[in-house]
Amino acid sequence: MVDVCPFNYRYGSENMREVFSRDSMLRRYVQVEAAAMRGLEAAGLAPKGCWEEVLRCGSELRPEDVDEVEARLGHEMASLATLLGERCGECGKYVHLGLTSNDVIDTAWALAFRDALRIILKRLEGVIEFLASLAVKHSRTVMVGRTHGVHAIPLTFGFKLANYVYELSRSYERLCEACGRVVKCNISGAVGTMAAWGGKGLTVRDVAAEALRLEPHPITTQIAPRDGFAELLADLAILASQLDRLALEVRELSRDEVGEAFIASGEVGSSTMPHKRNPTLAERVSGLAKVARSFIIAGLENIPLMHERDLTNSSSERVVIPHAFLTVDQALIDAEAILKHLVVDEEAMRRNLSITKGAVMSECVMVKLVLKAGMPRHEAHAALRKLRDECIARGEDFLEAVRKAYGDLLGEELGECLNPENYLGSAESLIHAALKHWEGVKGRCEGCWR
Repeated sequence: MVDVCPFNYRYGSENMREVFSRDSMLRRYVQVEAAAMRGLEAAGLAPKGCWEEVLRCGSELRPEDVDEVEARLGHEMASLATLLGERCGECGKYVHLGLTSNDVIDTAWALAFRDALRIILKRLEGVIEFLASLAVKHSRTVMVGRTHGVHAIPLTFGFKLANYVYELSRSYERLCEACGRVVKCNISGAVGTMAAWGGKGLTVRDVAAEALRLEPHPITTQIAPRDGFAELLADLAILASQLDRLALEVRELSRDEVGEAFIASGEVGSSTMPHKRNPTLAERVSGLAKVARSFIIAGLENIPLMHERDLTNSSSERVVIPHAFLTVDQALIDAEAILKHLVVDEEAMRRNLSITKGAVMSECVMVKLVLKAGMPRHEAHAALRKLRDECIARGEDFLEAVRKAYGDLLGEELGECLNPENYLGSAESLIHAALKHWEGVKGRCEGCWR
């Protein structure tokens, strides 16, 4: 077989590939069939012990076996049911009794989601913890804050990183909440009414769900509602986009003109220019985020299906769901590597603070003029803008010009505006608030793993 998909060999971990491998999905299909058999046994619709026989004979099946029968029948789940029916002896006659394909497929998806989310959330937790430790380490590392790509006022590198702690903890929350909506059992029969099981359908469903350690959907059509699938794809894309923002930050800070941080991974930067230290890991995160965002469309398109079901969702889900998880899996792996190899140049941060020759402290001066000298804010703002333009034209230091113009008026108050470390507001308290929020979020998914 020709290997054309880079997710098979380049992106994503072996653990995540195993979650969505054909062998793993087939094992889950058999697991669901066996759980449903337990439900049939509890309802008196199948002999006792048949669920164990289904597990036994199903464990011997290979994807190639299903493919061979599907080539004749043209239906994957019918092929699986036929094989189990033929190989499970007397119990085979009860296999798939009253079930529809999506009872098996959707419940198997739920099991796969549970396994995949474990991996994603564990990696995400590691990234957030690393960011939190860096935020504490650099809580007093002063640098210039930038808005519109232009110098604004001072902040600390720890404050910058603490914002990512908070944002990524929100993704952790979102994925935990989505887990509660998509990791559910769907055993409901044709069109969802459980008609084949008479008045014992709820018993079949609930026993099967308990065997799989899943909560059941309270009601479905013939398939589980696809809003949950779309939500999960959207949440993964949001996480990828947050990692993209972090990666973009690193890329911007590593520019030679800025030089405040860079990734020292030891990788070759350029095949022809030996001096290059390119932020390729960060660029890969940004590239993968584009892919993750594109999967949202398919998820949304799969919500409107005809009547109690049609098959238009199936083919797209087989493509986008595994690839969405693999995409974010790789982005998290890369994000952790970026943070582990991140070098912070505090000297460059101090040097860049002085590029505007003190103008980054203009807000501080304006506030002093209003609160201490009684000048109207709009007048102080206009005066300092004019002074800034004059300093740029003459190549003069802004704070020195302020001292000449307003030193007598402000006196000692002006001294507070001469050092960026004096103008950090509540940055340190806000860092601790972000870390406290994360501590309150951790562990919220425990109910999903039952």
